[in-house]
Amino acid sequence: MDRLSSRTLAQLPPAVARPRYDRRVVQTGIVHLGLGAFHRGHEAVYTEAALNGGDLRWGILGVAMRSPDVRDALAPQDGLYTVAARADDSEALQVLGVLTGVRVAPEDPAGLVAAMADPRVAIVSLTVTEKGYGLDPASGDLDAGNADIRHDLDAPDAPRSALGLLTAAIAQRRSNGVAPFTVLCCDNLASNGETLARLVRQFASLRDPSLARFIENEVAFPSTMLDRIVPATTEEDRRQIANRLGLIDRAPVIAEAHNRWVVEDRFPGGRPDWAAAGVDLVRDVAPYETIKLKLLNASHSALAYLGYLAGHETIADATGDPVFRRFIEAMMDEEVLPTIRVPSSVDAIGYRHEVIARFANTAIRHRCAQIAMDGSQKLPPRLLGTIRDRLAAGAPFPRLALAVAGWMRYVTGTDESGRAIDVRDPLSERLARIVRDAGPEPVHLVVGLTAIVEIFGDDLAHDPRFIAAVTQALEHLFEAGSRRAVAATQRA
Repeated sequence: MDRLSSRTLAQLPPAVARPRYDRRVVQTGIVHLGLGAFHRGHEAVYTEAALNGGDLRWGILGVAMRSPDVRDALAPQDGLYTVAARADDSEALQVLGVLTGVRVAPEDPAGLVAAMADPRVAIVSLTVTEKGYGLDPASGDLDAGNADIRHDLDAPDAPRSALGLLTAAIAQRRSNGVAPFTVLCCDNLASNGETLARLVRQFASLRDPSLARFIENEVAFPSTMLDRIVPATTEEDRRQIANRLGLIDRAPVIAEAHNRWVVEDRFPGGRPDWAAAGVDLVRDVAPYETIKLKLLNASHSALAYLGYLAGHETIADATGDPVFRRFIEAMMDEEVLPTIRVPSSVDAIGYRHEVIARFANTAIRHRCAQIAMDGSQKLPPRLLGTIRDRLAAGAPFPRLALAVAGWMRYVTGTDESGRAIDVRDPLSERLARIVRDAGPEPVHLVVGLTAIVEIFGDDLAHDPRFIAAVTQALEHLFEAGSRRAVAATQRA
């Protein structure tokens, strides 16, 4: 079977969408840091629509931040790849040509900075995950002790962090008399544009205070809310897509059919006509971000930990279990929604129903273990903020407490059957030490883990209501197992 490429593009079946423009004349208007599946199934899809609409200024130079794997898969395909949008009973395939190239940041950081400084580049966007920003999640400020941050301050001409690359490119453009690009954060950070702006300024101030002032006055950081489930691609996915294409694609993306993007419309250097592709361009992203973080992302994490412990491989599997479905519905209805204050134009109740339907989509095999990764970074915005709201209101939060306890049980590194759990987290070594020191008593584990200020702040470890609720939930998890503990919340 031939490989997907520019040469073989004409061999695609008629039902497969493909570029309707001349890729040879597409310019690079966007550089994207973090060329994972999510970007290629989300922002790239909307930008492909702009190219198909005739505006060829907006090709994307993709940047792999660490591994060359994505570049090595895409290079023989001339940057072409397939997005498979799956629902329970359908699959739509589209081959995208939006990538003008792929770079691997560590191979040539100076060359990458020069590419970002090109005057034709108007936007630099990012999906580097929560852990990729050098963020102290407890304070919301820059972690100046982060290894990559320290490296980039010592070697500003060879940056390896997202902040170092952004700052070096902005400095080079300023030196060249070129207007700055817009920085577009596409990760699940609270107030992601504002947060990234603060981190970049703080990083720049450690390097050159005048550059920090320039960034504050001249660089736009619009906030965004991105909403699409994009699971990791498996070999079985690749095989199925090859059978449908009649061509081998080593870099396909699997995504749910649902796709939404809400963007603060603030782009001094211009942007693609994303609105024509269905993007909501608004003045204030916050209401949309709030309901996504508190409903979808919080529920995703709760199901990931508790569902994994109960033996469910995927979110669809867990949602298909009536006990877990009722748990998530009750958590959203009784504990989360009362804390959300959004304008009447935002239908939070409708979104809650939509979340359940999307989680139940059996065509999307989003593994609980994938969502469980990097929990130390995800807990504060997804679960702990809502718990603080409940505490402030004097309201109970048994399901949210069980979700936090599920994370604690998960990071012990052993599941309910005695099998090892592959705990992947920036704080994994520290978590393992706390688990070892805590011993078999759940209360000692709660005390040890809540002492991590980067996760729980200065307040929760000293709030007896929080400690009592989480300790009780964790004890129940150890005694009864996840499914019974989840079921018990329905009788509380």
